Amino acid sequence: MTGGSGFCGGYVARAARAAGADVWCLGRRPGPDGTRHVRWDATAGPPDLRGADVVVHLAAAVGDPAPGRRAERAFHAVNVDGARRLLDAAGGRPVVWVSSGSVYRAHDGVVTEDHPVDRQRTAYGRTKAAGERLALDAGAVVLRPRAVYGHGDPHLLPRLRRAVRRGVIRLPGPDTMLSLTAVENLADACLRAHAWPAGPYNVADARPYPRNETLARVLPRVRVRTVPLPVALTAAALRARGVTRYAVEQLAYGLVLDIGRARARGWEPVRDLGDFLRATETAG
Repeated sequence: MTGGSGFCGGYVARAARAAGADVWCLGRRPGPDGTRHVRWDATAGPPDLRGADVVVHLAAAVGDPAPGRRAERAFHAVNVDGARRLLDAAGGRPVVWVSSGSVYRAHDGVVTEDHPVDRQRTAYGRTKAAGERLALDAGAVVLRPRAVYGHGDPHLLPRLRRAVRRGVIRLPGPDTMLSLTAVENLADACLRAHAWPAGPYNVADARPYPRNETLARVLPRVRVRTVPLPVALTAAALRARGVTRYAVEQLAYGLVLDIGRARARGWEPVRDLGDFLRATETAG
């Protein structure tokens, strides 16, 4: 598997080990204890997959850089060019490809896997969409989670906390419903999906969440306020107070993933945000 040194990949690697698999983590850095490190730079050449039975791909260029050609090239080098190298090396092996709900065209409602995959607003969304097109053409199973959260998350919750100013977080546009994905639910799908028919599958918690209420639960001592969407987009264009286009995209548009296709294969999400918050309170 790739991405084993990261948040999602590390969780999947540990889950695979617990299930009895021998796990090889491909990347520049080692994965969790008990896994074998196979060094691979996605921007440099093909990985060595000799002896592997199944390939699970989670590595990606992520983040929220200022827009421009330099950022686009850096994301493309990993999410598209690296993807091509991995797929070429995989040969006929089953490939589980972890993509993202960010590939979908913005839509305020329920989205199935047949929803248009275009008009992405960020380098991340555009390059993830290009990489998954390669994977689908190669016959891979493609998983599309949205806003993965869990213990050790270095992206979603830290970004929300950084957006707080004087005890207030300002959210773009009116309240909406959002799909989120517990990392445990994603990991379970990753371990099952190699036996599924090729194609895309949405992966998310069993029910969507109301945005404003959810933020109030996650940040209990922070007041939630809303600002008009045009104001938020202008701030994102200027990157005012750290506001970015990616952050606005994640919070303003009510993307709800229909997970019926994955459920039809026997997968069922068993964790939700309440489980995470209760565990966090207990640990604290």
